[in-house]
Amino acid sequence: MSTLKPVRSDGRETKVRMKAVAQRLFAQHGIDGVTVADIVAAAGQRNKASLQYHFGSKDELIGELLVDGAQKVDAFRLALLDQMAADGGPRHVRDVLDAFVRPVYQLTVTEAEGSTYLRFLSNVQLTHRELFRAYIGAKWNTGYRRCLEHFRNLLAHIPTPVLEQRMSLVAIYTTTVFSIKEAPADDAPASSRLWTRKFTLDNILDTYEAMLVCVPSAGTLEKLK
Repeated sequence: MSTLKPVRSDGRETKVRMKAVAQRLFAQHGIDGVTVADIVAAAGQRNKASLQYHFGSKDELIGELLVDGAQKVDAFRLALLDQMAADGGPRHVRDVLDAFVRPVYQLTVTEAEGSTYLRFLSNVQLTHRELFRAYIGAKWNTGYRRCLEHFRNLLAHIPTPVLEQRMSLVAIYTTTVFSIKEAPADDAPASSRLWTRKFTLDNILDTYEAMLVCVPSAGTLEKLK
């Protein structure tokens, strides 16, 4: 992995820099593919104990990164839901879907250091799910729970266990799709071509809506019993 020259900064700047560097390395190489030494070197730090000083451990650094992104998504989602409520909504499944998906999409276009959070998140969920549960759990998903409650009200004809599973699938698909969008164009040219189409985000929402509102098949209902 490439390294940067040592940088002069105060403690806070150093911590911010280390977090940005670590998140990018985790996104590119996976959690187990990055060592503490890799992070320290890439952040331009001479002191090999600097990560321990600022975070305590690699796991605690990962935890901070998880919470940072989850807070952004949840705050944006809650703001959209609050505005919707102030306007007398939500009235349609599509409105709730937009509030659920748009904050995740926004991460791929607004991060100053470049989008890396969703690829990092996918890696954590795939290989270190216990860390995800420990740091996120039910702490930063208030917006998710509110979206689910709206879906229950708007889709009362869908059995609750089926609807909850579909909502989980929407969440998984969303993280996966936008983590692909995050990837640099030279690493994922097919993904870049996909996102040049102006209707892509709307089309993704179309597919999610179709999945949520679809009447369960006789086979699904039979197994539900």
